[in-house]
Amino acid sequence: MTAPLLKLTGVHTHIGAYHILHGVDLDVPRGQLTMLLGRNGAGKTTTLRTIMGLWHASAGTIEFDGQDVTKNSTPDIAQAGVAYVPENMGIFSDLSVRDNMVLAARGANKAEDIDAKRLDWIFGLFPAMKTFWMHPAGKLSGGQKQMLAVSRAIVEPRKLILIDEPSKGLAPAIIANMISAFRELKQTDTTILLVEQNFNFAKQLGDTVAVMDDGKIVHRGAMAELAEDESLQSRLLGLSLGAHQ
Repeated sequence: MTAPLLKLTGVHTHIGAYHILHGVDLDVPRGQLTMLLGRNGAGKTTTLRTIMGLWHASAGTIEFDGQDVTKNSTPDIAQAGVAYVPENMGIFSDLSVRDNMVLAARGANKAEDIDAKRLDWIFGLFPAMKTFWMHPAGKLSGGQKQMLAVSRAIVEPRKLILIDEPSKGLAPAIIANMISAFRELKQTDTTILLVEQNFNFAKQLGDTVAVMDDGKIVHRGAMAELAEDESLQSRLLGLSLGAHQ
């Protein structure tokens, strides 16, 4: 068995007086897309933010690519090869699409510094990025902003991408585009940990799945197995994947 790229062991996170994560144990296999599912308030976003060092674990360990990064700063974690796409997308609304991409590419001072072949690949995934290259990011539609957020995360190769609810509020056609783009991204051996509430989206993309409840992981396994077991879906999530085709 190959060691997981990311491993959380007994991770607790406190935010002020609130104890949010209660001993999270999570393995993210290298080169796979792991879905992190659960009801609202289960601790999914807190888990991503703790991995990224935006909030620090109060107990437990986080190992990334064989190194203990539990106490590392967010810039150090990013430098190690982790990108994060938050639920609010994190784009700079007053800057153009081009300038957002330049800022995301480490070492790039201008668009010409971005690897041209990789940029063409991104334009193939999200043609709107090329169309609106010089437009202010704040003028984009919700779906286009999400495309930009993902494009920023993949503007250079990353070992791990953390993505929080990429399909939230998007039209079905944009969601289909996202699914296609993530499928292609999976072929590059990029490891992805993705929080999602759209269960059809999860079923189509996930290799493995972890389900959270009350700040803990309560189920781990293959996404295909969860997708086929409606009683387990109902017990873990209160919903059936079959009802969300």
